Amino acid sequence: MKKTLQEVREYINEGVYDPGIFKAFFLAGGPGSGKTFVTQSAFAGTGLKLVNSDNKFERDLKKANLSLKMPDAEAYFRDRIRKGAKEFAGKQLDTYLKGRLGVIIDATGRDYGLIQRQVSLLKLLGYDCYMVFVNTSLEVALERNRTRSRSIPEYIVQKSWKGVQANMGAFQKVFGHTKMLIVDNNRDEKELVTATLSTASKFIRSRLRTKPESYIAMSWIKKELEAKKRIWDLKITYLNI
Repeated sequence: MKKTLQEVREYINEGVYDPGIFKAFFLAGGPGSGKTFVTQSAFAGTGLKLVNSDNKFERDLKKANLSLKMPDAEAYFRDRIRKGAKEFAGKQLDTYLKGRLGVIIDATGRDYGLIQRQVSLLKLLGYDCYMVFVNTSLEVALERNRTRSRSIPEYIVQKSWKGVQANMGAFQKVFGHTKMLIVDNNRDEKELVTATLSTASKFIRSRLRTKPESYIAMSWIKKELEAKKRIWDLKITYLNI
């Protein structure tokens, strides 16, 4: 079956010019910030791969018949499960990075050192790195936590909130003002939620429309295109089309 020149080009370019290639979006926001809602809504349809240890953590807690409300009495067993979930997420991220796929790295943002190391690694690979920081007051975070089906002890919410807030300025230095969006998610009114999601969505999609900035990324893409073309040329020769 013969193929048009345009179809050949589409085959060669498949995946290499995916909008998410060499793009990494970090999420920061403590319990009750609404980070999960922003993730599910603002990133919808982007095709970016989500890296989040929380989903596996919750599944494994249920399998072990442990409470999702994080009682102190279960701390030892819960910490072991959390460690396993984080290791799983790390392997998941490694898999995505091998293909230079676009990723969403979802965390609280309390561990500044970890995010700084991840950003450094990603930049060495050629990634453009961004952050969406979902911000709320402590009072709002505590109130939302009380109404959640998976509420956690208030001292954990307070500790996490303070840790995330303390890192905001440092994150701005790491990512730069044009690559970090701070989302004010304190209000629940429909109009304000819509405006918040619209701002986040525009920030994300405008960055996805740009080509990777790094020479490393562009060189990798060029090599991939050349490899795809060689494969296609061999197929044409073999099939005599």
